[in-house]
Amino acid sequence: MAEPRGMDAVTEGIAKRKTLLKYLLKIGDQIKTIQADLTPGQRKGSVDIDGVRLDVSFCPVGNNRYHIMIDGRPYNVWINTHDHGKQIFVNGYTLTVEDVTHAKSGRPRRKPLEETPSNVTPPMPSVVVRVMVREGERVEKGQGLVVVTAMKMETTLKAPYSGIVQKVNTQVNAKVMPGDILVEIQKEDSGHD
Repeated sequence: MAEPRGMDAVTEGIAKRKTLLKYLLKIGDQIKTIQADLTPGQRKGSVDIDGVRLDVSFCPVGNNRYHIMIDGRPYNVWINTHDHGKQIFVNGYTLTVEDVTHAKSGRPRRKPLEETPSNVTPPMPSVVVRVMVREGERVEKGQGLVVVTAMKMETTLKAPYSGIVQKVNTQVNAKVMPGDILVEIQKEDSGHD
């Protein structure tokens, strides 16, 4: 007998096969081993970061914008691509991510991006809705600094670390772009009370 059913089973098996991706990524100033086990077409699977397994699902919601669920917690993520990596904006923080998987391949290394986790910058072209701090003010890590709006969505940009606001480089209704430093913070010494 002919085996069309057998061929369907092979095709179905290929469609269900998971894709295993491995990366060595520089996130800020840390190197992380990332292994993603994803099911093609279903936009879900698991991600292992330095041995910690997370269940993930994701859905594109716009140009360079994604809705991601990590272990049941929702996140809205924006990704900006640069010559030397990507800036990923999530929950008010901007992270610089560079693929260093092939750094020892003999190819010339690219210069790393400026350390953006220390910068308060919008994830996409935005308009400033509210400035929540003043120069000279002490801020805590994670404290809201500036609220911006883009595509009818407000986002609070947060302090990447504790310190003193040195300069506020924006005002309400200002049009700002990714890479614009909206608030400069002098980082507090970790040994300081």
